[in-house]
Amino acid sequence: MDVSAYSRAQIRQLAAALDPGAAGRYLLVSSLAVYGTPTAPGFTERSPLLPADGPEAEAITAATYGVLKVQCEREARESFGPDVLLVRPTYVIGPEDYTHRFDHWVQRLARGGEVLAPGRPETPIQVIDARDLADWMLGLLDQGASGPFHAATPPPFSMGDLLDAVASAVAPPGTTLTWVDEDFLGAAGVQDQALPLWSTNPLIRATGTADPSAALATGLKVRPVADSARDIRPFDPLPQTLTPDQEAELLTAWHQR
Repeated sequence: MDVSAYSRAQIRQLAAALDPGAAGRYLLVSSLAVYGTPTAPGFTERSPLLPADGPEAEAITAATYGVLKVQCEREARESFGPDVLLVRPTYVIGPEDYTHRFDHWVQRLARGGEVLAPGRPETPIQVIDARDLADWMLGLLDQGASGPFHAATPPPFSMGDLLDAVASAVAPPGTTLTWVDEDFLGAAGVQDQALPLWSTNPLIRATGTADPSAALATGLKVRPVADSARDIRPFDPLPQTLTPDQEAELLTAWHQR
């Protein structure tokens, strides 16, 4: 099970250290970022991937991440054969998540009051608890499965659904969500990182409706988002996120517009 490959060279090095014919089934954790703009909501694993025929990027950035994962998938098949397992998860959440993107909303809603929610509540998003992901991937290996699989909350699921679920688990009485238009946020200079899991990138948004039917059919169990929220531990605020004063200023400006 390979959870950390970001380049073809890493997979080649692993294959060189192992005997692919005797090492058992190889599982690569890839990403939904491998897709170009999907053709329709509820897209399957057969949706076209990003073009990745050029040279391998030297740095991992938002622009190169998806292409690098496509190249990793190709190398996995070339090095370990066509029966490799390719798991394409969405945003991974749960205890010990070092990115703290989902955790930010747990901590913010736990403080209560008026909460600035970015964009529109119907914007699609998908998540998967790391514990569910790990249990299911081990099961795939036991089954001898192969091929690509999406690991994600079944759609339709939205940012509004996510924040409502978190609020139901941790928010004190009287907590409210105020949805603030993304054009307003952009004009105020608010970057995506200031409000984690919110993105103005149309490609990221387009991949928020993946169909996980194939994974569900092989045993993927998706716990309620509220249950994941209850298990999040306190952490220091992320440096890029809005401070309470900045959030209050934006909400005041939004109401006075």
